Amino acid sequence: MVEDTSSNWRTIFNFESRSRRVCTFCEIIQGKREAHQVFRDDYSLAFLDNKPLFLGHTLIVPLNHYETLQDLPRETIGPFFADVQLVARAVEAAIGSDGSFVAINNRVSQSVPHLHVHVVPRRHGDGLKGFFWPRTKYQSEEDAEQVARQIKDKIHQILNTKK
Repeated sequence: MVEDTSSNWRTIFNFESRSRRVCTFCEIIQGKREAHQVFRDDYSLAFLDNKPLFLGHTLIVPLNHYETLQDLPRETIGPFFADVQLVARAVEAAIGSDGSFVAINNRVSQSVPHLHVHVVPRRHGDGLKGFFWPRTKYQSEEDAEQVARQIKDKIHQILNTKK
């Protein structure tokens, strides 16, 4: 799972040495750190947030390291956001939500300095107001894996119906 780095800026990076920093999301992409992955292609990786607002809260990151949306090359924007759209569809269908909240933080409130898009399943009356939301946890690794599996299944279903 992705570690929570939002409360301590010193843990945003793992330090291999004083001069070299390693990005947490790059480690997930490289398979050096565990995460409940739900989608991967040539442009992006999607995985469950380890401290979700609601179960099914998914992060989509570009495979190459870009800190902000402004850094993402123009030719990558279309394919990357097509993946965001796919994951948003799958999350809503897998969780059975009424909709979703899709968001990006650029630097401010960006817990890991690697571009990532949040897809948060929403329900009418879910209590989320503004941007100061409490986080929750999966009760177990098995629960997280079950939610990840549901989203993966919906991604495959959506991709197969497009053909």
